[in-house]
Amino acid sequence: MSGIYIHIPFCKQACHYCNFHFSTSLRLKDEMINAICKEITLRKNYLANNILNSIYFGGGTPSLMNADDLSKIFETINKYFQWSPESEITLEANPDDVDNKKLKIFKTYGINRLSIGIQSFFDADLKWMNRAHNSKEALDSIKVAQGEGFSNISIDLIYGSPTTSDDMWKKNIELALESDVPHISSYCLTVEEKTALFHQIQHKKTTAPDLERANIQFDALIKSLTSAGFDHYEISNFAKKHHIAIHNTNYWKGQSYLGIGPSAHSYNGQSRSWNVANNKKYIDSINKEILPIETEFLTPSIRYNEYIMTGLRTMWGVNSDEISVLGDMYRVHFLSNIVKEIDSGLVHICDDQYVLTERGKYFADRIAMNLFFVN
Repeated sequence: MSGIYIHIPFCKQACHYCNFHFSTSLRLKDEMINAICKEITLRKNYLANNILNSIYFGGGTPSLMNADDLSKIFETINKYFQWSPESEITLEANPDDVDNKKLKIFKTYGINRLSIGIQSFFDADLKWMNRAHNSKEALDSIKVAQGEGFSNISIDLIYGSPTTSDDMWKKNIELALESDVPHISSYCLTVEEKTALFHQIQHKKTTAPDLERANIQFDALIKSLTSAGFDHYEISNFAKKHHIAIHNTNYWKGQSYLGIGPSAHSYNGQSRSWNVANNKKYIDSINKEILPIETEFLTPSIRYNEYIMTGLRTMWGVNSDEISVLGDMYRVHFLSNIVKEIDSGLVHICDDQYVLTERGKYFADRIAMNLFFVN
């Protein structure tokens, strides 16, 4: 089974922390939708298996699409790929775009999962982040989606913001649980270069995130959500039973996926490719039937390192037998270096699966780096 990711590179406004590729001008939207459909056609044979278990509309802000946009894209997908009502079809939405009319359109085209970018239920946080919605719209968007029959809803929350006190964060978690959504993705605020937030910190117009406070809030998140019956199945993701995200799990488990749209990445097990991160260049190239991609062929050491990085972040961990497929030298390297992490209480073994302990989750990136194979 495989997945398709479709990048819709448009937003109403730029969030201060965001480093994803997007444009705040919708001038090229119609041309972009046509180019996306054409790229699907050009790359219809990229995946070895044309049966899809997931389609994911990310961005940017996919909820800016209208019925005509979705009709064109799904008509093209249906020409070359198969998917069923059981397939996970996710669309990222901003709260200010969520209304009854738009939700009915989404359901018409088979979208059965929403990922709503709440980020916070507090206006002070949302204003600081430069989000387009307010706290009332955040709460209302969930209720309206549930009222239209969407039961598979994920919400995003950000912790570690300088404006978010520990009490505010606990209230965010409380409101998320009261909303009765079955999936929550929560990310620590990070400062990326070439973002407005990076510029503001550099010029002392705002304060940098406090890592100690972020860890306290991460701890509160884990305890609250696991106590409420959520599985902490990936460092940043929590799900109730039967609601683990299929599309993102494909990424973490090394399944093939096709990325469509500017800046989108694709992976087929042997190589990774990515599209140009420029809307006009992307459209012009696709219209000439030239794929605007760069490709990296993955050596065994790169595949090993990626398996370690993604696998350790999940509740499934990593398996030494799967590492052996890449070559026995990688298995030997892994087993010799994992010992100190086990002795430190950061990793435990369960049926030859090496999984981070609760304490180890705070050091996931550092542990992975210690296990990397460097030529």
